[in-house]
Amino acid sequence: MTDHAAAKPLHQKIITDLEGKILSGVWPPGYRIPFEHELTAQYRCARMTVNKALSALAAAGLITRRRRAGSFVAQPPTQSAMLHIPDLATEIREKGAAYGYRLIKRRIVGIEEAPHGLVGTTWLILDAVHFANNRPFAAEARWINLDAVPDATNADFAQTPPGSWLLAQVPWTRAAHEIRALNANAALAKTLAVTKGAACLMVERRTWRMGDAITYVRQIFPGDSYRLTADFSP
Repeated sequence: MTDHAAAKPLHQKIITDLEGKILSGVWPPGYRIPFEHELTAQYRCARMTVNKALSALAAAGLITRRRRAGSFVAQPPTQSAMLHIPDLATEIREKGAAYGYRLIKRRIVGIEEAPHGLVGTTWLILDAVHFANNRPFAAEARWINLDAVPDATNADFAQTPPGSWLLAQVPWTRAAHEIRALNANAALAKTLAVTKGAACLMVERRTWRMGDAITYVRQIFPGDSYRLTADFSP
Protein backbone atom coordinates (compact mmCIF):
# COMPACT_ATOMS: atom_id res chain seq x y z
CA MET A 1 0.00 0.00 0.00
CA THR A 2 1.29 3.44 -0.90
CA ASP A 3 1.60 6.26 1.61
CA HIS A 4 -1.17 8.07 -0.28
CA ALA A 5 -3.51 5.09 0.09
CA ALA A 6 -2.63 4.55 3.75
CA ALA A 7 -3.52 8.16 4.51
CA LYS A 8 -6.91 8.02 2.75
CA PRO A 9 -9.82 8.79 5.14
CA LEU A 10 -12.24 5.93 5.75
CA HIS A 11 -15.18 7.73 4.18
CA GLN A 12 -13.10 8.14 1.00
CA LYS A 13 -12.38 4.39 0.98
CA ILE A 14 -16.11 3.73 1.22
CA ILE A 15 -16.72 6.15 -1.66
CA THR A 16 -14.07 4.43 -3.77
CA ASP A 17 -15.44 0.95 -3.06
CA LEU A 18 -19.07 1.82 -3.81
CA GLU A 19 -18.16 3.99 -6.79
CA GLY A 20 -16.18 1.12 -8.31
CA LYS A 21 -19.18 -1.22 -8.13
CA ILE A 22 -21.45 1.40 -9.68
CA LEU A 23 -19.16 2.46 -12.51
CA SER A 24 -18.17 -1.13 -13.35
CA GLY A 25 -21.83 -2.12 -13.68
CA VAL A 26 -21.70 -4.65 -10.84
CA TRP A 27 -24.45 -2.52 -9.30
CA PRO A 28 -26.73 -1.47 -12.20
CA PRO A 29 -29.14 1.50 -12.22
CA GLY A 30 -31.92 0.96 -9.72
CA TYR A 31 -29.90 -1.42 -7.55
CA ARG A 32 -30.44 -0.84 -3.82
CA ILE A 33 -27.10 -0.47 -2.13
CA PRO A 34 -26.66 -1.73 1.45
CA PHE A 35 -28.40 0.24 4.17
CA GLU A 36 -26.36 2.62 6.31
CA HIS A 37 -26.35 0.23 9.28
CA GLU A 38 -25.11 -2.58 7.02
CA LEU A 39 -22.24 -0.44 5.72
CA THR A 40 -21.46 0.69 9.26
CA ALA A 41 -21.06 -2.95 10.29
CA GLN A 42 -19.08 -3.83 7.17
CA TYR A 43 -16.56 -1.03 7.58
CA ARG A 44 -16.64 -0.99 11.39
CA CYS A 45 -17.12 2.74 11.51
CA ALA A 46 -19.51 5.38 12.79
CA ARG A 47 -22.77 5.90 10.95
CA MET A 48 -21.76 9.52 10.34
CA THR A 49 -18.79 8.26 8.27
CA VAL A 50 -21.08 6.18 6.07
CA ASN A 51 -23.52 9.06 5.74
CA LYS A 52 -20.71 11.35 4.60
CA ALA A 53 -19.71 8.86 1.88
CA LEU A 54 -23.29 8.38 0.66
CA SER A 55 -23.87 12.13 0.60
CA ALA A 56 -20.82 12.54 -1.65
CA LEU A 57 -22.05 9.83 -4.01
CA ALA A 58 -25.48 11.47 -4.14
CA ALA A 59 -23.93 14.89 -4.84
CA ALA A 60 -22.00 13.33 -7.74
CA GLY A 61 -25.23 11.95 -9.17
CA LEU A 62 -24.24 8.31 -8.74
CA ILE A 63 -26.97 7.40 -6.24
CA THR A 64 -30.37 8.64 -5.16
CA ARG A 65 -31.37 8.55 -1.51
CA ARG A 66 -34.96 7.88 -0.50
CA ARG A 67 -36.13 8.39 3.02
CA ARG A 68 -36.89 5.04 4.70
CA ALA A 69 -36.38 3.16 1.42
CA GLY A 70 -32.59 3.45 1.29
CA SER A 71 -30.12 4.44 -1.42
CA PHE A 72 -30.24 3.30 -5.03
CA VAL A 73 -27.89 3.49 -8.00
CA ALA A 74 -29.08 6.46 -10.05
CA GLN A 75 -30.67 6.05 -13.44
CA PRO A 76 -28.79 7.74 -16.30
CA PRO A 77 -30.31 11.04 -17.45
CA THR A 78 -33.22 10.69 -19.86
CA GLN A 79 -31.57 13.30 -22.07
CA SER A 80 -27.85 13.46 -22.58
CA ALA A 81 -25.19 14.25 -25.13
CA MET A 82 -22.24 11.94 -24.67
CA LEU A 83 -18.75 12.52 -25.92
CA HIS A 84 -16.80 9.41 -25.08
CA ILE A 85 -13.21 9.43 -23.90
CA PRO A 86 -11.27 7.65 -26.63
CA ASP A 87 -8.42 5.21 -26.26
CA LEU A 88 -6.23 6.22 -29.19
CA ALA A 89 -4.49 2.83 -29.32
CA THR A 90 -7.83 1.05 -29.69
CA GLU A 91 -9.18 3.57 -32.20
CA ILE A 92 -6.14 3.30 -34.44
CA ARG A 93 -6.18 -0.50 -34.39
CA GLU A 94 -9.92 -0.60 -35.10
CA LYS A 95 -9.22 1.38 -38.27
CA GLY A 96 -6.88 -1.38 -39.39
CA ALA A 97 -3.69 0.63 -38.82
CA ALA A 98 -0.63 -0.38 -36.85
CA TYR A 99 -0.42 1.53 -33.57
CA GLY A 100 2.80 3.01 -32.23
CA TYR A 101 3.69 5.13 -29.23
CA ARG A 102 6.76 6.99 -28.01
CA LEU A 103 7.23 8.66 -24.64
CA ILE A 104 9.35 11.78 -25.11
CA LYS A 105 9.58 13.23 -21.62
CA ARG A 106 8.46 12.42 -18.07
CA ARG A 107 8.73 14.62 -14.99
CA ILE A 108 7.07 15.28 -11.63
CA VAL A 109 6.21 18.85 -10.64
CA GLY A 110 4.55 20.66 -7.77
CA ILE A 111 1.38 22.67 -7.44
CA GLU A 112 2.92 25.67 -9.20
CA GLU A 113 2.66 23.80 -12.52
CA ALA A 114 -0.81 22.32 -11.98
CA PRO A 115 -3.08 22.63 -15.03
CA HIS A 116 -5.34 25.67 -14.92
CA GLY A 117 -8.48 25.06 -12.91
CA LEU A 118 -7.38 21.75 -11.37
CA VAL A 119 -6.33 21.20 -7.76
CA GLY A 120 -3.45 18.94 -6.79
CA THR A 121 -0.10 19.30 -5.07
CA THR A 122 1.94 16.81 -7.13
CA TRP A 123 1.60 16.19 -10.86
CA LEU A 124 3.20 13.75 -13.29
CA ILE A 125 3.69 15.32 -16.72
CA LEU A 126 4.11 13.10 -19.77
CA ASP A 127 4.88 14.22 -23.32
CA ALA A 128 4.34 11.60 -25.98
CA VAL A 129 3.50 10.94 -29.63
CA HIS A 130 0.99 8.39 -30.99
CA PHE A 131 1.51 6.84 -34.42
CA ALA A 132 -0.71 5.18 -37.03
CA ASN A 133 1.23 3.11 -39.59
CA ASN A 134 4.41 4.89 -38.47
CA ARG A 135 2.90 8.29 -39.25
CA PRO A 136 2.46 10.74 -36.33
CA PHE A 137 -1.20 10.64 -35.36
CA ALA A 138 -1.25 12.86 -32.25
CA ALA A 139 1.09 14.84 -30.03
CA GLU A 140 0.05 14.48 -26.41
CA ALA A 141 0.87 16.39 -23.23
CA ARG A 142 -0.72 14.89 -20.12
CA TRP A 143 -0.80 15.87 -16.45
CA ILE A 144 -1.80 13.17 -13.90
CA ASN A 145 -2.71 14.17 -10.34
CA LEU A 146 -0.57 11.94 -8.11
CA ASP A 147 -2.60 12.92 -5.06
CA ALA A 148 -5.59 11.17 -6.62
CA VAL A 149 -3.74 8.50 -8.64
CA PRO A 150 -0.60 7.57 -6.65
CA ASP A 151 -0.11 4.31 -8.57
CA ALA A 152 0.78 6.35 -11.65
CA THR A 153 4.12 7.16 -9.99
CA ASN A 154 5.43 3.65 -10.71
CA ALA A 155 3.54 2.89 -13.92
CA ASP A 156 5.68 2.14 -16.96
CA PHE A 157 4.45 4.80 -19.34
CA ALA A 158 7.39 4.16 -21.64
CA GLN A 159 5.54 1.00 -22.67
CA THR A 160 1.88 1.76 -21.88
CA PRO A 161 0.15 4.93 -23.10
CA PRO A 162 -1.15 6.87 -20.09
CA GLY A 163 -4.61 7.28 -21.59
CA SER A 164 -5.02 3.52 -21.96
CA TRP A 165 -3.68 2.96 -18.44
CA LEU A 166 -6.02 5.52 -16.87
CA LEU A 167 -9.12 4.19 -18.63
CA ALA A 168 -8.34 0.70 -17.33
CA GLN A 169 -7.29 1.68 -13.81
CA VAL A 170 -9.17 4.80 -12.73
CA PRO A 171 -12.93 5.26 -13.18
CA TRP A 172 -14.01 8.85 -13.80
CA THR A 173 -17.28 10.52 -12.91
CA ARG A 174 -17.07 13.81 -14.83
CA ALA A 175 -15.23 15.08 -17.87
CA ALA A 176 -14.94 18.38 -19.70
CA HIS A 177 -13.75 18.85 -23.28
CA GLU A 178 -12.59 21.83 -25.27
CA ILE A 179 -11.99 21.52 -29.00
CA ARG A 180 -10.42 24.09 -31.29
CA ALA A 181 -8.43 24.47 -34.46
CA LEU A 182 -4.89 25.81 -34.66
CA ASN A 183 -2.01 26.09 -37.07
CA ALA A 184 1.17 24.16 -36.41
CA ASN A 185 4.17 26.17 -35.27
CA ALA A 186 7.67 24.98 -36.17
CA ALA A 187 8.06 22.64 -33.18
CA LEU A 188 4.63 21.05 -33.58
CA ALA A 189 5.08 20.72 -37.32
CA LYS A 190 8.28 18.75 -36.72
CA THR A 191 6.59 16.48 -34.17
CA LEU A 192 3.59 15.74 -36.40
CA ALA A 193 5.58 15.64 -39.65
CA VAL A 194 3.45 18.34 -41.26
CA THR A 195 4.33 21.67 -42.82
CA LYS A 196 4.56 24.75 -40.64
CA GLY A 197 1.18 26.45 -40.55
CA ALA A 198 -0.72 23.25 -41.33
CA ALA A 199 -4.25 23.01 -39.91
CA CYS A 200 -4.49 20.91 -36.74
CA LEU A 201 -7.21 19.93 -34.29
CA MET A 202 -6.57 20.34 -30.56
CA VAL A 203 -8.62 18.51 -27.93
CA GLU A 204 -8.20 19.46 -24.28
CA ARG A 205 -9.82 17.22 -21.69
CA ARG A 206 -10.12 17.29 -17.91
CA THR A 207 -11.52 14.41 -15.87
CA TRP A 208 -12.58 14.16 -12.24
CA ARG A 209 -13.49 11.37 -9.87
CA MET A 210 -15.86 12.36 -7.08
CA GLY A 211 -14.62 15.93 -7.26
CA ASP A 212 -10.91 15.01 -7.31
CA ALA A 213 -9.01 16.03 -10.43
CA ILE A 214 -7.62 12.96 -12.21
CA THR A 215 -5.97 14.16 -15.38
CA TYR A 216 -5.65 16.96 -17.90
CA VAL A 217 -4.60 16.08 -21.43
CA ARG A 218 -3.92 18.12 -24.53
CA GLN A 219 -3.88 16.14 -27.79
CA ILE A 220 -3.11 17.76 -31.13
CA PHE A 221 -3.89 15.95 -34.39
CA PRO A 222 -3.03 16.77 -38.02
CA GLY A 223 -6.22 18.23 -39.43
CA ASP A 224 -6.73 15.43 -41.95
CA SER A 225 -6.17 12.49 -39.60
CA TYR A 226 -8.80 12.71 -36.89
CA ARG A 227 -12.57 12.97 -36.64
CA LEU A 228 -14.38 13.62 -33.36
CA THR A 229 -17.94 12.27 -33.10
CA ALA A 230 -20.66 12.33 -30.44
CA ASP A 231 -23.67 10.13 -29.75
CA PHE A 232 -26.96 11.60 -28.56
CA SER A 233 -29.68 9.75 -26.71
CA PRO A 234 -33.25 11.00 -26.20
